[in-house]
Amino acid sequence: MNIGNKIRELRKQRGITQEQLATSIGISFQAVSKWENNIALPDITLAPMLASYFGITMDELFDFNLAEIEAAVEGIADEAYKYRQSDPEKSRRILEDGLRKYPENDILLNNLLYVIDYSNNPDEAIGIASKLIEKSTDYSIKYDSLRFMAYAYKAKGDLQSAKMAIEQIPEIYFTRLTEIAYVLNGEEKYDAAEKQKWVSFENLIQMMWHLAECYEARGDIGQAIAETERALSLIAILGDSTTDANYFYENYVDFFEKQIARMTEHSVDSEA
Repeated sequence: MNIGNKIRELRKQRGITQEQLATSIGISFQAVSKWENNIALPDITLAPMLASYFGITMDELFDFNLAEIEAAVEGIADEAYKYRQSDPEKSRRILEDGLRKYPENDILLNNLLYVIDYSNNPDEAIGIASKLIEKSTDYSIKYDSLRFMAYAYKAKGDLQSAKMAIEQIPEIYFTRLTEIAYVLNGEEKYDAAEKQKWVSFENLIQMMWHLAECYEARGDIGQAIAETERALSLIAILGDSTTDANYFYENYVDFFEKQIARMTEHSVDSEA
């Protein structure tokens, strides 16, 4: 028995309509209709709520299909990630196709935030982020959504709302990756350390640029240029043939060099 048939059977046993079921678990009745007609599968985050509502276990509800859903969603997210930087529109199409099959899926919606142009479409990003903050049981998704919500509010010029979103994110000085690198061994240790290295490095050079922005805002152009040049030097130190290093060269180097040229020109014009 597939999931859609199971939900329809349980609903009819209870003597409720699709609208009543939808209202009880906080979704649209169209979503329930798609499940029961085998057009789409429920979001995996709704599994505990559905099972509790019908008074059964999740295994009984999904007939062991939950793992298949998780694997399918992960595959869609991985495919979309390949094009996140090189072709965000293609990445978005892959995620939207996935969401038609797995409506309201937290993982796919969270990935969608990375390819939405929140600078030009802040309300779309805020809408998706708000939905995830309200319904997701995964704190990493909630905090990521708060981050994007803050970016979008800043793009709208609403710094107070941006600040309120950021202040809901806890200050954490370690990550799952850092702890895996400390605790485990072998390939798991290596993979975690390698991923965290690039995450930490990108955060470092981004903070260096933000410092440069502050120096420039204070009128200290020389210090702003020096800080940006130090960031470029660090990128050169990690330069090799890896994909991650190439990403830094293709994006940050070009950006920093243009900023140095702009600030240098501005400095010369000011002296003149």
